[in-house]
Amino acid sequence: MKEEKPKLTVTKPFLPPLEDFLPYLEKIWEDKILTNNGNFHAELEEKLAEYFGVPYVSLFANGTLALLIALQSLDIQGEVITTPFSFVATTHCLWWNNITPVFADIEEKTCNIDPAAIEAAITDRTTAILPVHVYGYPADVERIEQIARKHNLKVIYDAAHTFGSKFDNVSLASFGDLSILSFHATKVFTTFEGGAIISHTPEQKKKIDYLKNFGFAGETTIIAPGINAKMNEFQAALGLLQLEHIDKAIAMRKKAAKVYMNELSNIAGLRLLGEMPRLEQNYSYFPIFIDKDKLGASRDEIYAKLKQENIFARRYFYPLISNFPAYSSLPSSNIDNLPIANKMAEQVLCMPIYSDIGAEALRVARDLKRIIANI
Repeated sequence: MKEEKPKLTVTKPFLPPLEDFLPYLEKIWEDKILTNNGNFHAELEEKLAEYFGVPYVSLFANGTLALLIALQSLDIQGEVITTPFSFVATTHCLWWNNITPVFADIEEKTCNIDPAAIEAAITDRTTAILPVHVYGYPADVERIEQIARKHNLKVIYDAAHTFGSKFDNVSLASFGDLSILSFHATKVFTTFEGGAIISHTPEQKKKIDYLKNFGFAGETTIIAPGINAKMNEFQAALGLLQLEHIDKAIAMRKKAAKVYMNELSNIAGLRLLGEMPRLEQNYSYFPIFIDKDKLGASRDEIYAKLKQENIFARRYFYPLISNFPAYSSLPSSNIDNLPIANKMAEQVLCMPIYSDIGAEALRVARDLKRIIANI
């Protein structure tokens, strides 16, 4: 009987040694402060601001709540130009704020929103741009900033994939009027669930912190209709411990990415994003793009064959947000408006990558090569 290979998933959370977490738990038990801006919460905000090289960090229970509040804090209304090539929460946050999403096409080279498409989509109802740094690769922050200044628009970055990524030695979390991070279990840096807003003035941070705590500005003073979006002490404690290991965890991911690049480069019909000039990557995902006409098999056929090898890659992002029923009737969702995004969504396949994948990365790459050779 053929021995079954170990199951490999597209990602797996990095968790530090359990014994290192116990002193944090003991401190929580001792202080009996579980939430509401406890000591670990305050310490993590301070240390993350230092790590990113930014003025202010506001922690959240998750990244979706962070983005919801970011839009509220800047009083964004009307239309916001964004990408359809993202996780659906990016656009859902617009919907929940009664904002009309306007989808702009992406660049094939990076899968990030195309600045030329942004400018073409601007109307007198446009108030902001919501780009995504897809897979930890930077959107064209320089051109987007120029467009925003020219048209007096706010820029909020969905930087959920960017923890540890730097562009020109500057954290990707530092760009825009605000940047949003996710610390979900699938991310490079995790606090179980969690997220953050990076802001640049004390006034911004104060408003954000009011909104995430029901609008309280004092024991009996409510200054705005806020919500409960606070990070608790358990999440913050894990975040503090994760920070001690994050650089090592990213370095381990880099080794796996190098294996993939060495093994999978120069295969006709298979494209990698690879390294990018001026970028220090975090290797949050390792996407490949399959051209059916050149490879001889579709992305979905390769996806299914990998499953037979107990390798669970992910078609990420697929389908496009613009193709979901909630958004497909929008004029900007028309396939003629989004040819590159639709093409990439049909080709993309993210390979397993996480800190302790180790030698299994070579297994994945060679199984994939064998599948391709046998097509």
